[in-house]
Amino acid sequence: MKLLMLEEVAEMLRKSPAQLRWMIHNSTAPKSAKIGGRRMFRDTDVEAYIAAAFEAEAV
Repeated sequence: MKLLMLEEVAEMLRKSPAQLRWMIHNSTAPKSAKIGGRRMFRDTDVEAYIAAAFEAEAV
């Protein structure tokens, strides 16, 4: 498991950091947690979020 910072996840999702913060505020972003005062994401949670988006489009 690797921890990713907000800026890295924003880049992966092709969003700006501000857009990703808004997604977090609206509970539409991948799971995250504050660790050491920084918002961190597990790489597995981000990958699952992306996979779920593709599955939803397949229907």
